[in-house]
Amino acid sequence: MSGRHPALRAPLLTEAQIRERVAALGREITEAYAGRELTITCVLKGGFIFLADLVRAIEVPCTMDFMVISSYGMGTRSSGVVRILKDLDAPIDGKDVLVVEDIVDSGLTLSYLLRNLETRRPASLEVCSLLSKPGRHDNDVPIRFVGFEIPDDFVVGYGLDAGERFRELPEIWTVDETRL
Repeated sequence: MSGRHPALRAPLLTEAQIRERVAALGREITEAYAGRELTITCVLKGGFIFLADLVRAIEVPCTMDFMVISSYGMGTRSSGVVRILKDLDAPIDGKDVLVVEDIVDSGLTLSYLLRNLETRRPASLEVCSLLSKPGRHDNDVPIRFVGFEIPDDFVVGYGLDAGERFRELPEIWTVDETRL
């Protein structure tokens, strides 16, 4: 990538690797939910590109809704305070719900979200995350469908950002946080 931003270190995952894994996740989810309708809850903003590709790879009927959850603000590390900035538009009671996340870092935000959604009495509640940093999980976060396990590096691209930048990159890059 010529003229790339000096904070971008190196590609961690290529566009082709992401495309192949998303297709495989679509097949896994299709098999797991065969004969059922799926309600997909996407966590914005980071999950939107992953969601768009993933739903086209899922071959069961599904509806989609969106939430905005924040624990980062404009920084690169979680603040530890989780807030719902946009809630679901439709009830999920009695539905098979799949939460689609871009990345599970410490698991704090996901744990909060799952506890919140569980109170709404879904028939089932599972998680699909493109990326997971298992070495950073502070608690036992149940992720049924994982795209890639990655090291504890700050990453951007394919929907993930640093201060609202770099979401448009088709690859996932590691970042030198001192150069942002």
